[in-house]
Amino acid sequence: MKIGATLRYSPLDHVARWFGRFLPKGLYARALIIIIAPVILLQSVVAYVFMERHYQLVTRRLSSAVTADIAALIDIYESYPQDKDTSTLSRIASERLQLDVDILRNTDLPPPGPKPFFDILDETLTDELRRQIDRPYWVDTVGRSSYVEVRIKLDRNDVMRVLARRSQAYASNSHIFLVWMGGSSFVLLGIAILFLRNQIRPILRLAEAAEALGKGREIEFRPRGAREVRQAGHAFLEMKRRIERNIEQRTTMLNGVSHDLRTILTRFKLSLVFLGQSPEVEDLKRDVDEMSRMLEGYLAFARGEGGDAGEQAVATDLRQLLEEVQSDAERQGHVTELDIVGDPMITVRPDAFRRLLFNLVGNAARHGDRIEISANHETRWLVLHVDDDGPGIPADMREEVFKPFVRLDEARNQDEGGSGLGLAIARDVARSHGGDIVLGESPLGGLRATVRLPA
Repeated sequence: MKIGATLRYSPLDHVARWFGRFLPKGLYARALIIIIAPVILLQSVVAYVFMERHYQLVTRRLSSAVTADIAALIDIYESYPQDKDTSTLSRIASERLQLDVDILRNTDLPPPGPKPFFDILDETLTDELRRQIDRPYWVDTVGRSSYVEVRIKLDRNDVMRVLARRSQAYASNSHIFLVWMGGSSFVLLGIAILFLRNQIRPILRLAEAAEALGKGREIEFRPRGAREVRQAGHAFLEMKRRIERNIEQRTTMLNGVSHDLRTILTRFKLSLVFLGQSPEVEDLKRDVDEMSRMLEGYLAFARGEGGDAGEQAVATDLRQLLEEVQSDAERQGHVTELDIVGDPMITVRPDAFRRLLFNLVGNAARHGDRIEISANHETRWLVLHVDDDGPGIPADMREEVFKPFVRLDEARNQDEGGSGLGLAIARDVARSHGGDIVLGESPLGGLRATVRLPA
């Protein structure tokens, strides 16, 4: 395929994409559909074939038999006029045919009655009466629940009324098959759902462990379930061990580097003390102090102090952390307001989160006079805003300041020191907790830093 070529979708692909929007997204729900859909389809086909073939065929044959018996009774009535009280006809119908027969003298057929909702019996019996008897008739399959009443117009202005049990005219016990079919399906689906839950649970547990690792939290995890799921679990544990080993090696290396560099800087400071007081020495001292601050910032960023896996996430009082940050900003002469809504307890790595707060508030303090800190923890997420009244940052440059060592001197105060790592470390902390930081316009006219963390 050529680079830049437009992908073409067939109509079937469009239908699949449209249908996919309505499918559930979870594995458990999709697996249930994979099990339930074939069962429902099979049951529907079986029920349709049964109703179309067996049920209608049996009903037609039963209706045909009842109609043939009625035709035979009409022939007997017309062939033996000596049976004027129709007692013999009634006896034969009752004993041999299980029909209740009565001759209504000098009467007519009633008006047509209402048709039943499920009228397969009415239609089948009507067709058979029309085909076998070919006389005016009246049928009632609604009035009596357990009987079917048929009236036939005879030649001498008489009407033959026949009562037949409903089971003689149509297959009345077919619902038993449907009940058994539906009941067995529910039992099988229940068993399948129980087994499916046991198969899905290890996958969900693996997902929870992976999410906890991304947030710096430690939960107990042991691979279980099917062979493929256990393989994925063992691969996850091996990956976790490698990450922890790499972090440990990096931490050890950085500790050694920081120790050596701090030793050299300490020697510089001691040497400057013995040089006496002069403008040149004061400049060198400021340079050494600046180098110390920059070294601490570089090491903190390289160590990932915001995302150090050595610190465990614990329940932390957000109000206490924010009041500590507020007090520090006020000592520097900045008007700082604090507002907390919702539960003040959050689950974070305290030292890393404290560094995030100090970096954001310190950034606001360097470039503004007034600071507002607001936190909302009414849902599963903690949303924290740090606003200042400084010059702000242009919208097209707000992502650039999160890159290491980037300082927008034209937008912020050039006279302030710093290594350009504060926001980079703060975002690293937020993302290590499973959240993020974005910048926007503040209601105070300056910059707004918004922290969103799952808590």
